[in-house]
Amino acid sequence: MSIHPPADDADVPRYWRELGLPGLVDVHVHFLPERVQAKVWQYFEAAGTHYGADWPVTYRLPEEERLAVLDRLGVRAFPTLPYPHKAGMAAWLNEWSHAFAAGRPHVLRSATFFPEPGVADYVAEALGAGARVFKVHVQVGAFDPRDGLLDDVWARLEETGTPVVIHCGSGPLAGEHTGPEPMEGLLERYPRLQLVIAHLGMPEYREFLDLAERYERVHLDTTMFATDFTERLMPFDPADRPRLAALREKIVLGSDFPSIPYPYAHQLQALHRLDLGEDWLRAVLWHNGARLFGLEA
Repeated sequence: MSIHPPADDADVPRYWRELGLPGLVDVHVHFLPERVQAKVWQYFEAAGTHYGADWPVTYRLPEEERLAVLDRLGVRAFPTLPYPHKAGMAAWLNEWSHAFAAGRPHVLRSATFFPEPGVADYVAEALGAGARVFKVHVQVGAFDPRDGLLDDVWARLEETGTPVVIHCGSGPLAGEHTGPEPMEGLLERYPRLQLVIAHLGMPEYREFLDLAERYERVHLDTTMFATDFTERLMPFDPADRPRLAALREKIVLGSDFPSIPYPYAHQLQALHRLDLGEDWLRAVLWHNGARLFGLEA
Protein backbone atom coordinates (compact mmCIF):
# COMPACT_ATOMS: atom_id res chain seq x y z
CA MET A 1 0.00 0.00 0.00
CA SER A 2 1.23 3.49 -0.80
CA ILE A 3 -0.22 4.91 2.42
CA HIS A 4 1.91 4.48 5.53
CA PRO A 5 0.31 3.42 8.84
CA PRO A 6 0.09 6.08 11.57
CA ALA A 7 3.36 6.54 13.45
CA ASP A 8 1.56 7.62 16.62
CA ASP A 9 -1.73 9.09 17.83
CA ALA A 10 -0.92 12.53 16.44
CA ASP A 11 -0.49 10.95 13.01
CA VAL A 12 -3.88 9.17 12.99
CA PRO A 13 -5.81 12.01 11.26
CA ARG A 14 -3.25 12.05 8.46
CA TYR A 15 -3.83 8.32 7.99
CA TRP A 16 -7.62 8.41 7.63
CA ARG A 17 -7.46 11.53 5.45
CA GLU A 18 -5.05 9.80 3.05
CA LEU A 19 -7.51 6.90 2.91
CA GLY A 20 -10.13 9.44 1.81
CA LEU A 21 -12.24 9.07 4.95
CA PRO A 22 -14.04 11.73 7.02
CA GLY A 23 -12.81 10.13 10.24
CA LEU A 24 -13.25 6.89 12.16
CA VAL A 25 -16.27 5.02 13.51
CA ASP A 26 -15.22 3.02 16.59
CA VAL A 27 -17.94 0.61 17.76
CA HIS A 28 -16.11 -0.50 20.91
CA VAL A 29 -15.43 2.42 23.26
CA HIS A 30 -16.33 2.50 26.94
CA PHE A 31 -17.46 5.43 29.06
CA LEU A 32 -18.80 4.34 32.45
CA PRO A 33 -19.92 6.00 35.67
CA GLU A 34 -16.86 7.19 37.55
CA ARG A 35 -16.96 4.62 40.35
CA VAL A 36 -17.61 1.79 37.90
CA GLN A 37 -14.73 2.93 35.69
CA ALA A 38 -12.46 3.10 38.73
CA LYS A 39 -13.26 -0.52 39.58
CA VAL A 40 -12.56 -1.61 36.00
CA TRP A 41 -9.14 0.09 36.11
CA GLN A 42 -8.46 -1.43 39.52
CA TYR A 43 -9.08 -4.85 37.96
CA PHE A 44 -6.57 -4.12 35.18
CA GLU A 45 -3.98 -3.08 37.76
CA ALA A 46 -3.97 -6.74 38.84
CA ALA A 47 -3.89 -8.05 35.27
CA GLY A 48 -0.73 -10.03 35.97
CA THR A 49 -2.77 -12.12 38.39
CA HIS A 50 -5.86 -12.37 36.17
CA TYR A 51 -4.29 -12.79 32.75
CA GLY A 52 -0.63 -13.59 33.35
CA ALA A 53 0.35 -10.36 31.58
CA ASP A 54 0.58 -6.74 32.67
CA TRP A 55 -2.13 -4.43 31.32
CA PRO A 56 -1.13 -0.78 31.78
CA VAL A 57 -4.12 1.42 30.92
CA THR A 58 -2.86 3.96 28.39
CA TYR A 59 -5.73 6.44 28.67
CA ARG A 60 -6.38 6.55 32.39
CA LEU A 61 -7.52 10.14 32.22
CA PRO A 62 -10.43 12.27 33.47
CA GLU A 63 -13.59 11.96 31.40
CA GLU A 64 -13.29 15.23 29.48
CA GLU A 65 -9.66 14.52 28.62
CA ARG A 66 -10.64 11.11 27.23
CA LEU A 67 -13.30 12.77 25.07
CA ALA A 68 -10.68 15.23 23.84
CA VAL A 69 -8.34 12.38 22.88
CA LEU A 70 -11.05 10.78 20.72
CA ASP A 71 -11.79 14.13 19.11
CA ARG A 72 -8.12 14.66 18.22
CA LEU A 73 -7.91 11.15 16.77
CA GLY A 74 -10.91 11.88 14.56
CA VAL A 75 -13.28 9.31 16.04
CA ARG A 76 -16.55 10.74 14.73
CA ALA A 77 -18.91 8.22 16.33
CA PHE A 78 -18.55 5.92 19.32
CA PRO A 79 -20.75 4.24 21.95
CA THR A 80 -20.33 4.08 25.73
CA LEU A 81 -21.08 0.32 26.10
CA PRO A 82 -22.06 -0.09 29.76
CA TYR A 83 -22.32 -3.64 31.11
CA PRO A 84 -23.52 -5.05 34.45
CA HIS A 85 -21.87 -7.83 36.41
CA LYS A 86 -24.99 -8.59 38.46
CA ALA A 87 -28.73 -8.05 38.60
CA GLY A 88 -30.04 -4.60 39.50
CA MET A 89 -27.35 -2.62 37.65
CA ALA A 90 -28.49 -2.45 34.03
CA ALA A 91 -31.37 0.00 34.34
CA TRP A 92 -29.33 2.68 36.13
CA LEU A 93 -26.38 2.14 33.79
CA ASN A 94 -28.80 2.83 30.94
CA GLU A 95 -29.98 6.01 32.63
CA TRP A 96 -26.40 7.19 33.09
CA SER A 97 -25.50 6.40 29.48
CA HIS A 98 -28.59 8.23 28.23
CA ALA A 99 -27.60 11.33 30.18
CA PHE A 100 -23.97 11.09 29.04
CA ALA A 101 -24.97 11.02 25.36
CA ALA A 102 -27.22 14.08 25.70
CA GLY A 103 -25.57 17.06 24.04
CA ARG A 104 -22.70 14.95 22.68
CA PRO A 105 -23.50 14.31 19.02
CA HIS A 106 -20.58 11.92 18.47
CA VAL A 107 -21.83 9.55 21.18
CA LEU A 108 -24.01 6.64 20.05
CA ARG A 109 -26.61 6.27 22.79
CA SER A 110 -25.90 2.92 24.44
CA ALA A 111 -27.69 0.52 26.77
CA THR A 112 -27.33 -2.94 28.27
CA PHE A 113 -29.32 -5.70 29.95
CA PHE A 114 -29.08 -8.67 32.30
CA PRO A 115 -31.31 -11.75 32.68
CA GLU A 116 -33.58 -10.57 35.48
CA PRO A 117 -37.27 -9.84 36.06
CA GLY A 118 -38.32 -6.65 34.29
CA VAL A 119 -35.53 -6.78 31.72
CA ALA A 120 -37.90 -6.55 28.74
CA ASP A 121 -39.45 -3.40 30.23
CA TYR A 122 -36.24 -1.46 30.72
CA VAL A 123 -34.90 -2.56 27.32
CA ALA A 124 -38.10 -1.26 25.72
CA GLU A 125 -37.68 1.95 27.69
CA ALA A 126 -34.08 2.33 26.48
CA LEU A 127 -35.14 1.77 22.88
CA GLY A 128 -37.91 4.31 23.27
CA ALA A 129 -35.37 6.81 24.61
CA GLY A 130 -33.23 6.39 21.52
CA ALA A 131 -30.71 3.64 22.35
CA ARG A 132 -28.78 2.80 19.17
CA VAL A 133 -26.54 0.00 20.43
CA PHE A 134 -26.56 -2.49 23.29
CA LYS A 135 -23.63 -4.12 25.06
CA VAL A 136 -23.61 -7.64 26.50
CA HIS A 137 -20.62 -9.15 28.32
CA VAL A 138 -21.15 -12.88 28.71
CA GLN A 139 -17.95 -13.49 30.69
CA VAL A 140 -18.33 -10.61 33.16
CA GLY A 141 -22.08 -11.13 33.55
CA ALA A 142 -21.57 -14.90 33.89
CA PHE A 143 -24.91 -15.77 32.26
CA ASP A 144 -26.09 -17.86 29.36
CA PRO A 145 -27.33 -15.54 26.58
CA ARG A 146 -29.99 -18.18 25.87
CA ASP A 147 -31.55 -17.64 29.32
CA GLY A 148 -35.34 -17.68 28.96
CA LEU A 149 -35.61 -14.35 30.77
CA LEU A 150 -34.05 -12.77 27.68
CA ASP A 151 -36.37 -14.28 25.07
CA ASP A 152 -38.52 -11.16 24.70
CA VAL A 153 -35.42 -8.95 24.63
CA TRP A 154 -33.72 -10.86 21.82
CA ALA A 155 -36.98 -10.99 19.85
CA ARG A 156 -37.38 -7.22 20.18
CA LEU A 157 -33.77 -6.51 19.21
CA GLU A 158 -34.05 -8.81 16.22
CA GLU A 159 -37.20 -7.00 15.15
CA THR A 160 -35.66 -3.54 15.51
CA GLY A 161 -32.29 -4.54 14.02
CA THR A 162 -30.50 -2.74 16.85
CA PRO A 163 -26.79 -3.66 16.96
CA VAL A 164 -25.63 -5.62 20.02
CA VAL A 165 -21.91 -5.58 20.76
CA ILE A 166 -21.41 -8.89 22.57
CA HIS A 167 -18.26 -10.12 24.28
CA CYS A 168 -18.77 -13.85 23.94
CA GLY A 169 -15.36 -15.30 23.04
CA SER A 170 -13.27 -17.01 25.70
CA GLY A 171 -10.50 -14.43 25.71
CA PRO A 172 -8.84 -13.06 27.66
CA LEU A 173 -10.61 -15.26 30.23
CA ALA A 174 -12.97 -18.13 29.60
CA GLY A 175 -16.32 -18.20 31.37
CA GLU A 176 -18.95 -20.85 31.87
CA HIS A 177 -20.99 -19.49 28.96
CA THR A 178 -18.30 -18.08 26.63
CA GLY A 179 -17.36 -19.57 23.28
CA PRO A 180 -19.22 -20.14 20.03
CA GLU A 181 -21.76 -22.74 21.22
CA PRO A 182 -24.09 -20.37 23.12
CA MET A 183 -23.98 -17.93 20.20
CA GLU A 184 -24.83 -20.66 17.72
CA GLY A 185 -27.82 -21.63 19.85
CA LEU A 186 -28.93 -18.01 20.15
CA LEU A 187 -28.67 -17.39 16.41
CA GLU A 188 -30.56 -20.56 15.58
CA ARG A 189 -33.49 -19.06 17.49
CA TYR A 190 -32.99 -15.44 16.36
CA PRO A 191 -31.12 -15.66 13.03
CA ARG A 192 -31.53 -11.99 12.12
CA LEU A 193 -29.99 -10.55 15.26
CA GLN A 194 -27.57 -7.72 14.45
CA LEU A 195 -24.74 -9.04 16.59
CA VAL A 196 -21.30 -7.46 16.66
CA ILE A 197 -18.92 -10.10 18.00
CA ALA A 198 -16.38 -8.25 20.15
CA HIS A 199 -12.66 -8.89 19.72
CA LEU A 200 -13.38 -10.95 16.59
CA GLY A 201 -14.36 -13.71 19.02
CA MET A 202 -10.82 -14.25 20.32
CA PRO A 203 -9.42 -16.83 20.76
CA GLU A 204 -12.12 -18.77 18.87
CA TYR A 205 -11.54 -16.67 15.75
CA ARG A 206 -12.29 -19.45 13.29
CA GLU A 207 -15.62 -20.43 14.83
CA PHE A 208 -16.84 -16.83 14.95
CA LEU A 209 -15.75 -16.27 11.37
CA ASP A 210 -18.01 -19.23 10.60
CA LEU A 211 -20.96 -17.46 12.25
CA ALA A 212 -20.30 -14.22 10.37
CA GLU A 213 -20.23 -16.17 7.11
CA ARG A 214 -23.42 -18.05 7.94
CA TYR A 215 -25.65 -15.30 9.40
CA GLU A 216 -26.54 -12.21 7.41
CA ARG A 217 -26.41 -9.67 10.23
CA VAL A 218 -23.48 -10.98 12.28
CA HIS A 219 -20.53 -8.58 12.31
CA LEU A 220 -17.09 -8.83 13.93
CA ASP A 221 -15.26 -5.98 15.64
CA THR A 222 -11.49 -5.57 15.58
CA THR A 223 -11.05 -4.71 19.26
CA MET A 224 -7.44 -5.55 20.22
CA PHE A 225 -7.26 -7.88 17.22
CA ALA A 226 -3.83 -8.44 15.64
CA THR A 227 -2.07 -6.12 18.10
CA ASP A 228 1.30 -7.14 19.51
CA PHE A 229 -0.32 -7.60 22.93
CA THR A 230 -2.99 -9.99 21.65
CA GLU A 231 -0.76 -11.87 19.24
CA ARG A 232 1.45 -12.88 22.19
CA LEU A 233 -1.52 -14.30 24.09
CA MET A 234 -4.07 -15.37 21.44
CA PRO A 235 -2.49 -15.40 17.97
CA PHE A 236 -4.57 -15.38 14.80
CA ASP A 237 -3.79 -18.01 12.17
CA PRO A 238 -2.55 -16.17 9.04
CA ALA A 239 -4.21 -18.90 6.96
CA ASP A 240 -7.56 -17.29 7.85
CA ARG A 241 -6.66 -13.86 6.45
CA PRO A 242 -8.47 -14.56 3.15
CA ARG A 243 -11.65 -15.04 5.17
CA LEU A 244 -11.16 -11.58 6.68
CA ALA A 245 -10.84 -10.19 3.19
CA ALA A 246 -14.02 -11.94 2.05
CA LEU A 247 -15.92 -10.59 5.07
CA ARG A 248 -14.87 -7.00 4.34
CA GLU A 249 -18.42 -5.63 4.66
CA LYS A 250 -18.98 -7.26 8.08
CA ILE A 251 -15.89 -6.20 10.02
CA VAL A 252 -16.01 -2.97 12.02
CA LEU A 253 -13.39 -0.99 13.88
CA GLY A 254 -13.28 -1.49 17.63
CA SER A 255 -10.54 -0.42 20.05
CA ASP A 256 -11.58 -0.85 23.73
CA PHE A 257 -10.53 2.75 24.40
CA PRO A 258 -9.65 3.87 27.05
CA SER A 259 -8.55 0.66 28.79
CA ILE A 260 -5.99 -0.52 26.26
CA PRO A 261 -2.35 -1.34 27.07
CA TYR A 262 -0.90 0.54 24.07
CA PRO A 263 -1.60 3.75 22.10
CA TYR A 264 -4.74 3.94 19.95
CA ALA A 265 -2.58 4.23 16.82
CA HIS A 266 -1.26 0.72 17.38
CA GLN A 267 -4.71 -0.77 16.69
CA LEU A 268 -4.66 0.91 13.29
CA GLN A 269 -1.08 -0.19 12.68
CA ALA A 270 -2.10 -3.77 13.46
CA LEU A 271 -4.96 -3.68 10.95
CA HIS A 272 -2.77 -2.02 8.32
CA ARG A 273 -0.10 -4.71 8.52
CA LEU A 274 -2.67 -7.42 7.75
CA ASP A 275 -2.08 -6.18 4.20
CA LEU A 276 -5.69 -6.63 3.11
CA GLY A 277 -5.72 -3.47 1.02
CA GLU A 278 -6.93 0.11 1.24
CA ASP A 279 -10.52 -0.71 0.26
CA TRP A 280 -10.67 -3.17 3.16
CA LEU A 281 -9.34 -0.53 5.55
CA ARG A 282 -11.81 2.07 4.29
CA ALA A 283 -14.69 -0.35 4.85
CA VAL A 284 -13.56 -1.34 8.35
CA LEU A 285 -12.53 2.08 9.63
CA TRP A 286 -15.55 4.03 8.42
CA HIS A 287 -18.05 2.65 5.89
CA ASN A 288 -19.25 -0.46 7.74
CA GLY A 289 -19.74 1.32 11.05
CA ALA A 290 -21.41 4.27 9.32
CA ARG A 291 -23.83 1.88 7.58
CA LEU A 292 -24.53 -0.01 10.81
CA PHE A 293 -25.56 3.20 12.59
CA GLY A 294 -26.94 5.20 9.66
CA LEU A 295 -24.26 7.88 9.84
CA GLU A 296 -23.58 10.54 7.24
CA ALA A 297 -20.08 11.59 6.27
